Formats: sequence, C-alpha cells, structure tokens
Amino acid sequence: MKKLIFSTAILLAMSLSLNSCRDTKKAEETQDAIEETVNDAAEAVEETANDAADAIEEAANDAVDAAQEVVEEAAEATGEAVDNAAEAAKDKIKEATGH
Repeated sequence: MKKLIFSTAILLAMSLSLNSCRDTKKAEETQDAIEETVNDAAEAVEETANDAADAIEEAANDAVDAAQEVVEEAAEATGEAVDNAAEAAKDKIKEATGH
C-alpha cells in the first residue's frame, strides 16, 4: 500500500511538472511571437522613415535644381535685354548723328 501511495505521489508530481513545462513553452512561444512582431513593426517604421527621408532629400535636390535653372534663365534673359537695349541705343545714336 505504501508503494502505491508513493508511486501515485511520484506520478502526480511528474504530471504537474510536465504540465507546467507545457504552459511555460506556450508562454515563451507567445512572448517570442510578440517580440518578433514588435521587431518587424520597428523595422517597418525605420524603413518608412528612411524612405520618407530619401523622398524629402530628392524633393529638395529637385527644388534646388529648378531654382538654379530659373536663375540661369533669368540671367540669360537679363543679358539679352541688356544687349537689346545697347543695340537700340546704338541705333538711336546713329539716327541722331546720321551715321
């Protein structure tokens, strides 16, 4: 009878410890899944931030290029206007002097 009670106690202790391990494994699996999800989300946020920074940099470069082009065109137009004014002045001087 003592062996039966002792064997039952040992089996009960073993079954409780095995059940406890199963719960721990599920908890660890759940924690691992949560950590993986958080890491994936962090990577996605970082990638999105990098993409946004790249887009902003590209837009800024495009704006600088456009501004430089406008300045060059304005300088060209100013030079042409000055040349035209000088030609017009020469023509008026020639008319006035008769040459």
